[in-house]
Amino acid sequence: MADIRNTFVGIKSPNPFWLASAPPTDKAYNVERAFKAGWGGVVWKTLGEEGPPVVNVNGPRYGAIWGADRRLLGLNNIELITDRDLQTNLREMKQVKMNWPDRALVASIMVPCVEESWKAILPLVEETGADGIELNFGCPHGMSERGMGSAVGQVPEYIEMVVRWCKQYTRMPVITKLTPNITDIRKPARAAKAGGTDAVSLINTINSITGVDLDSFAPQPTIDGKGSHGGYCGPAVKPIAMNMVAEIARDPETHGLPISGIGGITTWRDAAEFMALGAGNVQVCTAAMTYGFKIVQEMIAGLENWMDEKGHASLSDIIGRATPNVTDWQYLNLNYVAKAHIDQDACIKCGRCHIACEDTSHQAITAIVDGVRHFEVIEAECVGCNLCVNVCPVEGCITMEPLAAGSVDQRTGKPVSPIYANWTTHPNNPMAKVAAE
Repeated sequence: MADIRNTFVGIKSPNPFWLASAPPTDKAYNVERAFKAGWGGVVWKTLGEEGPPVVNVNGPRYGAIWGADRRLLGLNNIELITDRDLQTNLREMKQVKMNWPDRALVASIMVPCVEESWKAILPLVEETGADGIELNFGCPHGMSERGMGSAVGQVPEYIEMVVRWCKQYTRMPVITKLTPNITDIRKPARAAKAGGTDAVSLINTINSITGVDLDSFAPQPTIDGKGSHGGYCGPAVKPIAMNMVAEIARDPETHGLPISGIGGITTWRDAAEFMALGAGNVQVCTAAMTYGFKIVQEMIAGLENWMDEKGHASLSDIIGRATPNVTDWQYLNLNYVAKAHIDQDACIKCGRCHIACEDTSHQAITAIVDGVRHFEVIEAECVGCNLCVNVCPVEGCITMEPLAAGSVDQRTGKPVSPIYANWTTHPNNPMAKVAAE
């Protein structure tokens, strides 16, 4: 049986599945239930400084995007950090850690960008026995207007400064949670590393409005006729999150920096993909809010079964395995040629491949052959874009078949070259040409 025990910046947990800082980790009752269900760790819902707690709205807090089958694809969340008293949270965290010493318990923190505020809260958190802290530099709504959350995460100099304070005033590992609401995710990651962070976690939620009520003409969720931007999460953000994880994992300046992957993780496969791109563990929120805490049992079983099937003995066998295969477009092999192939036995003759190719691509799929409805690739027109693969409702019916070196590409009339060549050397690239004397 594959060993999925996880050690992340010295924090041990029985598996790599943690609950992210969010409504599911707001109190001891939730966290205890999560641990009983099998979660390896939790990041407690973000704590604020002592004093009057933040005030949340008393109406709808979520907007949603659904697929055609009503499957939840994304949530827009306008909830703020914990609205419970700090001492109540600290007391519960201490008791939970005593009850579950083998599980990871990390405290998410967000206080004003003032050294004294961080200096004051860190000893209080440390006294609970928490395994580490996560700096919430990502929340895009409510708190950012107060100079916290993504207002800090969008300024690398602030990130480095606060991380330095935290490393100075606590023994606990520091995980810096990054906002995706930025042009280049590498810059805040570099700043966090420069400040001495032990790890980064990403992504936090994406600034969004998920819908508008066309009767009241107010954004959703609607509070007394008004709406606000909020944080977008769920399966729909997974591609964005994976790209940002990969960017940090392959950046020479942050390569080797531990990463906790967050963003749309719903299945064991999602988790494996994040870890293959460089994440040392994963955090989950929307999936638990949609399906309940026991979904982790499917994640655990699925990951173990896949690892056993593939011969991966431990998580270290898969973490970062895909990172070297992520590259920039300019380095892709322009001499690689592939053509679509339709399995006629599997084809249900729905015609979606033909319509997509005929209307929006390269007119490379037939509709009628010898007076009969028949869908077949016209190799002389196929550019290998694989749109047909993605619109076909039958998995495996259409595949992309690479042409062997030396064979003739019917579209260009030229033989396929066995030599690797990319845009940096292509004659059409003006940057590749030797400058005139």
